[in-house]
Amino acid sequence: MSDLQNVKPAFAARVATTIGQASGLVQKLATPWLTQLVLRIALAVPFWKSGILKWQGFLQLNDTAIDLFTDEFKLHLPGGPYPFPAPAVIAFLSACGEVGFPVLLVFGFGTRFAALGLLLMTCIIELTVPEGWPIHITWAAMALGIAAWGPGAISIDHLLSRATNRL
Repeated sequence: MSDLQNVKPAFAARVATTIGQASGLVQKLATPWLTQLVLRIALAVPFWKSGILKWQGFLQLNDTAIDLFTDEFKLHLPGGPYPFPAPAVIAFLSACGEVGFPVLLVFGFGTRFAALGLLLMTCIIELTVPEGWPIHITWAAMALGIAAWGPGAISIDHLLSRATNRL
């Protein structure tokens, strides 16, 4: 009976040690600067891909982008759905945000502002396509994380912050 009693604590100690070592390895791999960089890129990609499809040339939207906001997209509010007001203007602003904010995020410049912009866009997208909430909540979580913890060490914001603190 005493051998069995000694085996249980030894096994538990080995399991605890292994879990501790694995946790340490994960913590070393998931450094804050890397996590923040990947988070910024992950949020930027879907918006960039959507935004780039809306442009025909420099500051010129394609007809499909305007048609989407005129005919397809509706705001799903109580008593609705309702059409977007000034669909050409909304399409233009949306396309600018979908291209501009991701660029800011990837470079880490005006990062918290860009994350807030994409969070607001995500809220409007959710009102437009409510069945897409599983993806939208992910975008919102990423935007909130970026807004809360900033861009990280690999960013223009970080470089500017270090430069201004030295002056």
